[in-house]
Amino acid sequence: MLKKPKLVLIDVDGTLVDSVPDLGYCVNSMMRELDMPEHAEDKIREWVGNGVERLVRRALIGQLDGEPDDELFHKAYPLFLDCYAVNTSKRSALYPGIREGLDRLHAQDYVIGCVTNKAAQFTVPLLKDLGIYDDFAVVVAGDTLDKKKPDPAPLLYAAERMGIDPQDCLMVGDSISDVKAARAAGFQIVCMPYGYNHGVDIREANPDAVIDSLAHLDTLLADAA
Repeated sequence: MLKKPKLVLIDVDGTLVDSVPDLGYCVNSMMRELDMPEHAEDKIREWVGNGVERLVRRALIGQLDGEPDDELFHKAYPLFLDCYAVNTSKRSALYPGIREGLDRLHAQDYVIGCVTNKAAQFTVPLLKDLGIYDDFAVVVAGDTLDKKKPDPAPLLYAAERMGIDPQDCLMVGDSISDVKAARAAGFQIVCMPYGYNHGVDIREANPDAVIDSLAHLDTLLADAA
């Protein structure tokens, strides 16, 4: 049974925003500049979720695990960053129910924050371009601290900033990284089944609940103790 939280922290990629169309565009732009084969969007979708540096490494070797040649990576990474800097939100979109879900949480007076592994230089413009930046009382990006999810530090940092005890906090995410971070921080964790979890059903990570849309979260929490 969920406990009613005071703070709700929400992940970005795969939870609030389908960012794969822009990420995929920039991955393949990078691959073309390197004279390497491009990748299908479905494959890129399986590689997203651990920050863009990890995404670039996966794209260069064409698989989830392993490491590319260092020289190749250091040539490729700036190409990706340059592309993504001007293509952060051109093709990305909020998932269905996000605007409604945020409005319902605000109406119930929940404090809402955002915790993502995406660097601030991409996170802030993306949230602003999609019209949801002002919904968050705190935004913790992948480079706000020297650690990121699945480490609990970003979640604990957000809770401390808001002056709320971790046991009164809830994380909303889509990946095993979110579940691990939440468990380690002492947060409750609710997951979306549509996001980026490397092709694995998020239910296998045993979050406290799985909901199809953020628009259903306030109803789930209405039944919480």
